[in-house]
Amino acid sequence: MTAALSATPTEARTAPLRVLICDEMNPGNLTHEGFEIDYEGNLERAETLRRLPEYDALITRSRTKVDRELIDAAGPRLKVIGRGGVGVDNIDLDYASLRGLLVLNAPESNNVSAAELAVMHLMAAARGLTRSDSKTRAGQWDRKFLGVELKDKTLGIVGLGRIGSIVADRAQGLRLKVVAFDPYVPASKFERQGVERAETLDDLLARVDFLTVHTPLTEETQGMVGERELALLRPGAIVVNAARGGIVEERALVAALESGHLFAAGVDVFVDEPPTPDHHFLRAPNLGITAHLGANTFEAQERVGAEIVSRVLDALHGDVSKGAVNAPALDAKTLGALGGYLKLGEKLGRILAQLLPGAHDIELTFRGEFPADPAPVVTAALVGYLSGSTDEKPNLINARALAKERGLNIAVREEGDSPDYQTEVIVKVTAHGPDKDRTRTVGGTVFGRSPRLTRLRDFRVELEPEGYILIASNEDKPGAVAKLSNLLGTWGVNIAGMALGRAEKGGQALFTLTLDDGLTPEQLQAIRDLDVIESAYLVRA
Repeated sequence: MTAALSATPTEARTAPLRVLICDEMNPGNLTHEGFEIDYEGNLERAETLRRLPEYDALITRSRTKVDRELIDAAGPRLKVIGRGGVGVDNIDLDYASLRGLLVLNAPESNNVSAAELAVMHLMAAARGLTRSDSKTRAGQWDRKFLGVELKDKTLGIVGLGRIGSIVADRAQGLRLKVVAFDPYVPASKFERQGVERAETLDDLLARVDFLTVHTPLTEETQGMVGERELALLRPGAIVVNAARGGIVEERALVAALESGHLFAAGVDVFVDEPPTPDHHFLRAPNLGITAHLGANTFEAQERVGAEIVSRVLDALHGDVSKGAVNAPALDAKTLGALGGYLKLGEKLGRILAQLLPGAHDIELTFRGEFPADPAPVVTAALVGYLSGSTDEKPNLINARALAKERGLNIAVREEGDSPDYQTEVIVKVTAHGPDKDRTRTVGGTVFGRSPRLTRLRDFRVELEPEGYILIASNEDKPGAVAKLSNLLGTWGVNIAGMALGRAEKGGQALFTLTLDDGLTPEQLQAIRDLDVIESAYLVRA
């Protein structure tokens, strides 16, 4: 890294490391040996700019804008920026990374509060709290409404991360049966929590009385519970979204409430916040609404302050395993030598996450002589594999810690030569099952600074891993590529590149197509239904 995060022992004895807290928070204990912590809540920007060069770390909330001007004003002494809470929208992450500054946050501090709010929404929806409150205030004493009990019902949870796990624990205390869908979590975690695992989202939806979502908002999860998915729920179901706006499609949720298919719902989040006065949620029947209050408890706010101070102090002493949001730039020599391989590792990991999520083991094999120690490539592969599946955004600093938390075992092998390339990186993931293990393997190399796919399973390919990649297998017979190409042509999907491979003449063959556009689930199924295709998968590199 370009900036050392800890002082030498001599420096630590002669001069304390200084930390400036410039926004209001509850930072807890400010007396720590070897540190001088100045709490100046609501410090004016001009004063922050003037004083910052005297400090090793800065801690903010959302009020202070940590932009280029502030980062440049800090000078070379500043090493760490801490953000109390989850979001870091007020921090220029790219510029901080370029300057070698570590940015930390404390996203776990509100886990309990967020989980309890989701449970509150579930209980309020079940007993018609919002409906009864509004009627009573309007002078209507309506005692005819019948709610539903939670006991002995089934709760479905989408996303068994930190918050989803707490919800599961609380739900079990309420005598609910809990079923969860999370393809990125290994089966061992479900077993430890006593939660039944649903193999698909559709399987989950068809089996539950109540549904709550606790997954990051990504391209994959945006709108993942829409009109079709809500229709799969049992009539009279309850839906709660206290995660991110847009995971449950807003208009579809309102329509399901208005039709009576859903008994009730609760939301803490909107796609656009705050909502406009004409927002459709505000007129929806049997919908409880809160103003994104998941983190808003006295206890959570106390934990946020104390936790971000603790993490900043740890980082100044060299422990950067918790709360890292960015990855400060590698030194120019390492980046120049491994830049293409870091990009390759991340792409290989991302592809494998789509081919086999929820793996227990990941193994990297390095073949050939690399221009520098390839250890950072291991971390880059973890970043790709974990992207979009954890509560925290993985990066080169925190990826190993997140992998350990997930229970992902990491193995690294080095081999002297690659039979086909000067260097090659092969990544294999394994998911252990009750009957047999499943594995997926991909490999690649770098031409200049440009990554190339060289291996899928046991097949040799050579393909630039960009955009959408369709991976199809078939018997090595004429006509397969032509039939698939014709089908894509009827949909107006353009093929940008192609690579072919086979194990032996007349045996199984594999071909990959890079596409300019993605495919719908129905289109992918139509490809699988072709008589010349054995299997087909679509991934995004």
